[in-house]
Amino acid sequence: MGYDNERPAPHHVVLEERGSLSISGVNDVESFDDRSVTMTTVAGTMVVSGEGLHIEKFSMDGGDLRVEGKINAITYEDDRPGESAGFFSRLFR
Repeated sequence: MGYDNERPAPHHVVLEERGSLSISGVNDVESFDDRSVTMTTVAGTMVVSGEGLHIEKFSMDGGDLRVEGKINAITYEDDRPGESAGFFSRLFR
């Protein structure tokens, strides 16, 4: 039984009427409050912004996350290794 050929978990994002967000391929939730949820996914760091946000479900085994509330934005941070993530490095790219 070899595990060398395992593929990374799939990453899916499903937004339902700006009120319910389902995400797969989540490795960890870095921070959360009622205005934002920051998580590490197989596709990079993802930030969900909105109002009245709360985590309805998080399965570390399956990598599934469900966020409820008013979703205003979904963004990915640039996770390229070796690059500075500071404000000026992003501004002058």
